[in-house]
Amino acid sequence: MARRRQSVTIKHVAADAGVSLQTVSRVINNEPNVRPAMKERVQASIDKLGYVPSIAAQRMSGSRSYLILAINDRERTIADWTARQGGDWVDQMLLGGMLTASEHGYRMLIELVDTHDDHVERELGAALSALHPDGVVLTPPHSENSQITGLLAERGIRFARIGSKEPGPGIAMTMDDDGAAEEATRHLLELGHTRIGFIAGSEEYSLSDWRKAGWERTMGEAGLDCDDLCVRGDFGFDSGLAAARKLLALDDRPTAIIGSSDQMTLATLEVAHEQGLEVPRDLSLISFDNTPIVRFSNPKLTAIDQPIAKTIARAVELLIDRDGDEVEQPVVVSGELVVRQSTAAPPSGT
Repeated sequence: MARRRQSVTIKHVAADAGVSLQTVSRVINNEPNVRPAMKERVQASIDKLGYVPSIAAQRMSGSRSYLILAINDRERTIADWTARQGGDWVDQMLLGGMLTASEHGYRMLIELVDTHDDHVERELGAALSALHPDGVVLTPPHSENSQITGLLAERGIRFARIGSKEPGPGIAMTMDDDGAAEEATRHLLELGHTRIGFIAGSEEYSLSDWRKAGWERTMGEAGLDCDDLCVRGDFGFDSGLAAARKLLALDDRPTAIIGSSDQMTLATLEVAHEQGLEVPRDLSLISFDNTPIVRFSNPKLTAIDQPIAKTIARAVELLIDRDGDEVEQPVVVSGELVVRQSTAAPPSGT
């Protein structure tokens, strides 16, 4: 049986180059206090042995941990995973964050924290003490949780706040939620709709009201009334069913509805089918998120594509860049409207 090849470690490099472990670490971390000749000597040993620096080796200098920690809501994440309904928020976080971190010699890890937990500071504090991350990415609603942001600021840990515009510590970032709602509303106005309903998300998230505000502003600029056309849900399917039934029960029902999540918009599609309405002939629909499931509905949903991967990637770049706090805030990463089969001109006579 062939012998398994022994992994090359920093100790092998140090022995081959005839230097200390600390010297190899300084070369790996590209520190300035290494003589060019010594750097070339160590690099030659690294190349000869085929050594790939590990996080442990990089951390030996003590200046950086080379870890970025992303914090996501435990309750909602586990609910989405359990339901297996096609959500891909975490997948997109990993796509943008892990690849970008890797390009810079970092690693990104994800921790789930319950924002409602009375022990949130203890749980997060334990993770911070164990991992010593160089930066933390906070996603909604954690990005606006004063306990969490206060703890990070107190410990001097750099962090990005996704879905937050409020002044304060950390890098505020948004996905242009109000601008996206404006784009969705304009698309429907250009098709000829004047009764455009809106299903808002949970008040727990500031972005819910940003999207609502974008819709209201665009309707107002068009001189259209929207007083009875907004119903609030919680981003989930069941709340979408209730909201859609309320909107479609109006005497002058909307000819188009924008849902603040794919689940609520899919629920609206189901209610439309129950009531004998054909989409998009009788009712046009636009969704937020653009998760994979909207491409398999009948009809396929027109949707605002949330730039999750791009936003997390940008957050990681800013956290790695020690001057990232100096950028103009909030940092805005815009998505786009993906037009599919669920939008058309309103029924004639409306």
